[in-house]
Amino acid sequence: MRIHRQFKLNGISLTYEGLYEVASSWVKEGKEFEVHAGDFLLDWLSPTTHVQVNTSGSTGQPKSISLRKEHMVNSALATGSFFKIKSGARALLCLSPSYIAGKMMLVRAMVLGLSLDVIEPSSHPLDDLLGNYDFAAMVPLQVQNGLTELHHIKTLLIGGAAVSKELAALLLKEKNSIFATYGMTETITHIAVKKISGPIASDTFEVLPEVSVSQDRRGCLVINAPKVCRETIVTNDLVELVDDTHFKWLGRYDNVINSGGIKLIPEQLEEKLSTVIKNRFFIAGIPDERLGEKMILVIEGMKDEEKQQLYQKIRDLKSLRKFEMPREIISSEQFKETPTGKIQRSKTLSTVLKS
Repeated sequence: MRIHRQFKLNGISLTYEGLYEVASSWVKEGKEFEVHAGDFLLDWLSPTTHVQVNTSGSTGQPKSISLRKEHMVNSALATGSFFKIKSGARALLCLSPSYIAGKMMLVRAMVLGLSLDVIEPSSHPLDDLLGNYDFAAMVPLQVQNGLTELHHIKTLLIGGAAVSKELAALLLKEKNSIFATYGMTETITHIAVKKISGPIASDTFEVLPEVSVSQDRRGCLVINAPKVCRETIVTNDLVELVDDTHFKWLGRYDNVINSGGIKLIPEQLEEKLSTVIKNRFFIAGIPDERLGEKMILVIEGMKDEEKQQLYQKIRDLKSLRKFEMPREIISSEQFKETPTGKIQRSKTLSTVLKS
């Protein structure tokens, strides 16, 4: 694969041969994140047409899938075009190179000719930041922990998990361009973004160039992105379709609760409840003889004596209708997570119900 002549890695201009040497040295004697980055770079520089990547396992079992390098290049070009990223721009990789988001920061740098700094992934990546960056990607926890330093990044993408209502409210005042992203490993990271900072923040996702969207009979998103995946992708994400390039995300079809004939979307209820709950939590449905499914609230690290107080706060919420009230609060000592920090709802629920 060609390397852009303006590409730099940690401040050093590298040709194909130079990058191969760096990648090899990382694999042999680098830190864990450098080993993962080096492994990927060696795969990228090899004559093969595909690379193997792992999914995070947030909505199912983790698995390895094969992605075409050509499609990864197309994804990088689409991102560069949409965000008007110019060659020579300074970028930061603070995500794990083990997963697609980290790998694609490396690809974007090589394809677009960026000056990429690769640092060890942590929950506080901006603590020792040197200078300003034109482009970076983070998960919500990293953004939350670096709120006072976000002004150092001109364009910031947030992915890996949903941006909470509280975090979104804090980001509204930021003057730089911050975007929530929608995508998955199969679509080679984001195929749609929505701006969540500044006066023109939006609740609607806009797709990247040469991507279109539609709905299936369930109301779930269907993605047509021939430049990054050959087949149309039918998701389990419930959406409100604005047009074929804009949509609003509502929640996961497989999380929907049918309680007494009323369909409840947990993610929408969680947004309402987030104003009174500080611990991590999620809404789920469990079997019930009378209702079919009973809606419960699963919360992390809450003592039994605190539950009654929380019940009262929930009852006082004017945004909740009567049938949207959780019928039970169950506490979990610690949620099950994917390696990228996403909550595994079904595994957590199964563990809690067995205990």
